Amino acid sequence: MSMTDPIADFITRIRNGQSARKTEISCQSSKLKVALATVLRDEGYIAGFATASEGGKETLTVQLKYHDGRPVIDRIERVSRPGLRTYRGKTALPKVLGGLGIAIVSTSQGVMTDKQARASGQGGEVLCVVS
Repeated sequence: MSMTDPIADFITRIRNGQSARKTEISCQSSKLKVALATVLRDEGYIAGFATASEGGKETLTVQLKYHDGRPVIDRIERVSRPGLRTYRGKTALPKVLGGLGIAIVSTSQGVMTDKQARASGQGGEVLCVVS
């Protein structure tokens, strides 16, 4: 079965894993999912991640992070989707919770947070928002 939006599936797996109090989630790996996991790890929203090859298929395993029994990620939502892509210039990038959250942006320089994109003068596709 082909998947229309693998990024939305990845985000949903994280959301469902945290609501079920799982310590880690697994999904099929891709370069974009690894880049998303890298940004989430660098910003402190997940504990870590690892990729493994099983029978020719790459698997991405993400270790979820909790603080005092509550998930660190309060909200994670897909913004740009296959039916409605959302592109923003460097001045129009969204500020999540007044700068307390992050928007993950895919730019020509790679996947980065909205703060990094503004600092480097890049706009791009707003993949998701995290708070």
